[in-house]
Amino acid sequence: MRKSFKLQDLDCANCAAKMESGINGIDGVKSASISFMTQKLVLEADDDRFDAVLDEAQRICAKCEPDCVIVR
Repeated sequence: MRKSFKLQDLDCANCAAKMESGINGIDGVKSASISFMTQKLVLEADDDRFDAVLDEAQRICAKCEPDCVIVR
């Protein structure tokens, strides 16, 4: 499954790169890309684990930028 999400309160391009790297390391993620300019996350992951992957991605984002939220 491939979906696009808006990132709310993403303030730093370097943090976006760290988030992207962390999300790509999650088990079940086929690809993840974050665009700082458009404030978007494009996530492709296994269908059966998609919700769990998204929850883990939110934790990774909050670790880098505590105010950043993935808008579902």
